[in-house]
Amino acid sequence: MDYIKKPMEIEHRSMEIIAPHLAGLHLSAVETKVYSRMIHAAGDVEYAPLIHIHPDAIRAAQRALRAGADIYTDVEMVRTGINKRKLKAFGGTVHCRIADPDIAAAAKAQGITRSIAAMRSFGQALTGGIVAIGNAPTALYEVLRLAAAEGVRPACIVGIPVGFVGAADSKEALRQNTRVPYITVEGTKGGSPIAAAVVNALMYDIDDERV
Repeated sequence: MDYIKKPMEIEHRSMEIIAPHLAGLHLSAVETKVYSRMIHAAGDVEYAPLIHIHPDAIRAAQRALRAGADIYTDVEMVRTGINKRKLKAFGGTVHCRIADPDIAAAAKAQGITRSIAAMRSFGQALTGGIVAIGNAPTALYEVLRLAAAEGVRPACIVGIPVGFVGAADSKEALRQNTRVPYITVEGTKGGSPIAAAVVNALMYDIDDERV
């Protein structure tokens, strides 16, 4: 059986297959990279018209990455999917507190989800960083609350929770916010691999050397 075996050849061929589905969207070079990696991670070209990138999002996120900003995720799957060695080369670290015992205790005591408790615990540390949410709508709602009520200002929110309860509504709330630039997908589509793919695409656009 003849098939492509080299990783970079597989990636390049994937991008060639994706490219026609982006035609007509009038994307910049870096937007094309972000869209392509999201679609590649999902294996679903139907993402193309559903992706929304705030005009300031890429510039703000990459400026933060170059300055060594940290990334804050809602679940371990997002943290795992981010290229941490590449991020470390920029000076940043990925944080996820969803599995911390004190977060579980706080969530139980307050009657909230662990995702809310985790984001709440980061508080002002989120300012200047990048928030990457791929699973929990409640985490996204909490970050938006922190921005509105407590003046927390992430450089960019990659808000792509997946599912049928709260996901679409939370992403619409993200799109309606006027405080923080964002990258998101409308509707129920999304997930941890997609959120991680966005972060990696932003980093690879700055420095495509794979580490």
